[in-house]
Amino acid sequence: MKISLVSVSVGDQKSALAFYTDKLGFVKKNDIPMGDVSWLTVVSSEDPDGPELVLEPNAEYPAMKALKDALFKDGIPFTAFAVDDVNSEHIRLRDLGVRFTQDPVESDGFKFAVFDDTCGNLIQIYQSAA
Repeated sequence: MKISLVSVSVGDQKSALAFYTDKLGFVKKNDIPMGDVSWLTVVSSEDPDGPELVLEPNAEYPAMKALKDALFKDGIPFTAFAVDDVNSEHIRLRDLGVRFTQDPVESDGFKFAVFDDTCGNLIQIYQSAA
């Protein structure tokens, strides 16, 4: 068993795609029209055959909206992405206008930071401090 798809809830797929590609550096893999929305996925440019992130157009479903609002309010990231160097990535993203809610800190052998993905989610970037 392996992980091939994970998702993040977004309200506007076009805006989400722009953020996840232009700011984070992911690459669009699938964009399959399904009525008013698409099966829209991105992948890491470093691992184009790796797991896909679905930009899931379900932010207006009451249960998902409540979950997202609660997580955001409590400062809890929706998901996390591994990076080689949190400090460098923090600077790169900050210089691109990404708003961080938690600057890099180290705890229990990990260094991490948290940013707002502009889609109502907090996302953590992390690296092993080893």
